[in-house]
Order: sequence, then structure tokens, then C-alpha cells
Amino acid sequence: MVHARDLLRELVARDMKLRYKRSVLGIVWSLLNPLLQLLILYFVFGVLLSLKIPHYASFLFTGVLVWNWFSSSLLFATGAIVDNRELIKRPGFPIAILPTVTVTSHLIHFLIAIPALLICVVLDIGQVTTAIVALPLVIALQFILTLSFAYLVATFHVTFRDTQYLLGVLLQLLFFLSPVFYDLTAIPERYRSLLVLNPLVYLIDAYRKILIHGELPSMAALAVLGVSAMGLLAVSYIVFIRASYHFVEEL
Repeated sequence: MVHARDLLRELVARDMKLRYKRSVLGIVWSLLNPLLQLLILYFVFGVLLSLKIPHYASFLFTGVLVWNWFSSSLLFATGAIVDNRELIKRPGFPIAILPTVTVTSHLIHFLIAIPALLICVVLDIGQVTTAIVALPLVIALQFILTLSFAYLVATFHVTFRDTQYLLGVLLQLLFFLSPVFYDLTAIPERYRSLLVLNPLVYLIDAYRKILIHGELPSMAALAVLGVSAMGLLAVSYIVFIRASYHFVEEL
């Protein structure tokens, strides 16, 4: 257990160093990127089209950060195996740790941006309530859910190298099917039942209830999401482990 934790820490550190190697701004990009997205989306949907959502800056910033962690993790996870051939071929190397490294690296980016989000909330709303104590729980649920999908896309990409391109298209569709820049109540009732099948709906709503509305999210909804995420993680991990016996051959 200690060895796995130390290995995870070292691999995450390596991933961060390689990603920002020779970059002038380095890890600052983890904050600049969502801020630039926020400005563009705010101008389009807060000024030009004006969705008239209260505290729209905080509302939008929350959705952007949650979405970026999820989507970036999956996009990078497709290459978690293919891009680490030298590690895969080492006898005894715990291959299952590689998707975890990807999701953890993007978790760090998410956490770096959280203080900026809290400042935005305070300036926009005036306070952050004690409901914030539930934030680690929601973050943990998103980590489990994201890791579940990361195992699957990493597995598929070893055999089907078009996975990353297909995933890019699917994530573009999912972005518009997730309440990142709009409120779910704006969706007609006949379509809303389809959108609630999207687990990101519950995650984004939970973040917003904690940070913007200052109240605890629905524990029943989070419990269902948690059980589903754990079940999906178990299935995706089994699929990954069974496929891993053939990774060296595929590479």
C-alpha cells in the first residue's frame, strides 16, 4: 500500500513536469485555461444571449472547472497505456496505476483553481457557507466516476486507436448535454428526463448547491451516484485487468 502510494506520487510528479516542460507559465496554465473559457462563455451566454441566471459568473465558473477535470482526464487517459510502453514492459509494474495517475494529475489542476473559484463566489455572492464541508465528498465522487471511465477508455485505446478521436466527439456532445453554462430548469420537461441520466448533472448541481446556494446537496442523489460509480469502477477495473494481460502484445 505504501509502495503504491509512493509510486503514484512519483508518477504524478513526473506527469506534471513533462506536461509543462519548457513552458514559460508552467502550471499557471491550469488556472488560465478555465479563466479564458469562463470569459468567453460569460460573454456569449451572460452578455450576448443573456440567460439571466443569478450569480452567473460563479455559476459558470463552477460548471467549467468540473467539466474540465472530467473531460481532460478522459482525453489524456486514452494514452495512459500507449504512451507508457517502457513502463508497461517492466516486469511487475502495476499497470492499473496509470489511469489513476492521469485522473490525479487533473485533480491537482482542479484543486489549484478552487481558490480562484472561492474568491469569485465571495465577490459575486458575498460569502461561502459551512456547507463547504461537503465539498470533499463531492470531489471524491467525481474522482471515482472519472476513474471508472478512464479505465475503460485506456483499455479500448490499446486495441482501437481511434478511441481518442471518437471520445473527443462524444465529449463535445456531452458538453452541451451537461448544465455547464445553462440551468437544467431551462430544459423542456419532455427532454429533462433524458438529461438526468447524465451523472455530471448531479455532480455539477451538488457543487453549485454547496458553493452558490450555501446548502448541502441531496444526500440521496449522491448516495445513488456513489453506489453507481463504485459499481462502474469495479466493472471497468475488471475489464482493464483482464485486457492488461495482452497489452504488451498490442503495443
